[in-house]
Amino acid sequence: MPRAPRLEYSNALYHVINRGNYRQDVFEEDSTRYAFEKCLFEACEMSDWLLHGYSIMRNHFHIALRTPRANLVKGMHWLESTFATRFNRYRREQGHLFQGRYTAILVQPGFSLARVVNYIHLNPVKAKLLPAAQLGEFRWSSFHRFQQRNRPKFMQCADWMFELGGLQDSKEGWRRYHDYLIWLATMDAEQKRQAFETICRGWAIGDDEWRKQVSRDHKQLMKEGALRGGGEAAELKELAWERALHKLLGSSGKSRDDVRGGKKSAAWKIDLAETLRRTTTATNGWIARQLRMGTSESVSVYLSRRRGNRRKIKELGHDPFQVDLSGGL
Repeated sequence: MPRAPRLEYSNALYHVINRGNYRQDVFEEDSTRYAFEKCLFEACEMSDWLLHGYSIMRNHFHIALRTPRANLVKGMHWLESTFATRFNRYRREQGHLFQGRYTAILVQPGFSLARVVNYIHLNPVKAKLLPAAQLGEFRWSSFHRFQQRNRPKFMQCADWMFELGGLQDSKEGWRRYHDYLIWLATMDAEQKRQAFETICRGWAIGDDEWRKQVSRDHKQLMKEGALRGGGEAAELKELAWERALHKLLGSSGKSRDDVRGGKKSAAWKIDLAETLRRTTTATNGWIARQLRMGTSESVSVYLSRRRGNRRKIKELGHDPFQVDLSGGL
């Protein structure tokens, strides 16, 4: 069955991720990290990509990029296949280097891009390779490369730096940004506000209205992708789930803030979960994440209890918790 199409359009922003096959340490040696960085830079030159951030870890990579010419698929195919060929030739090996098709998450311009770049730059700290105060010493990251005099012209940071309090692409601006990352690395609440836990999943990173607009603009492509199935089917189906949830929240008078502040087992959350399960193909895991209901197993338990209560009511012929006032007191 053919793979579903990628979402490609002019000036699209992406957070691209892939891991080594079987999570092997593809980038264990500096020489392989250098080779991948070189391929990435060549891909940017060939494809006219604008590179906003990257981090090359031991067994995976993160890239934040913009595609002025709607050519993500072609460029990524060249990048990964060229690197694999060079790697296997050098090692005299054969086989797949990466675990499968790369993940490409659309990113909304503005602060959402800044959030993604922050996450990418803090990846070495998250992996405990070094403390945030020594981030400049991690050679295989755009945080280091941006501060070099000979950085490539396609590396651009002005937009996302401005989103972080009007920072400038200058020595002082980078010093302030480093201080900010040191602070951010210790602030779990701020990382939660920037939704670090969702930076690597889903189909798009941005606010509800922007995601709805992207969905409308590419409705036919979404439909084709869902029909074709393949590796991207689940990713594309989430578009429909997002739209359904947005409508349900609006009709119930609830918002994303209510979701974040409400109890996992709130009755109105169970109502929404039940409706989503009945009217869409949304999974319990996805519902649990979107409605902050714990795990997929939790959603299953809540819905099972709801069905059990309905059966009891049906057997009794009435709702035992409903007071009958027809005859007065």
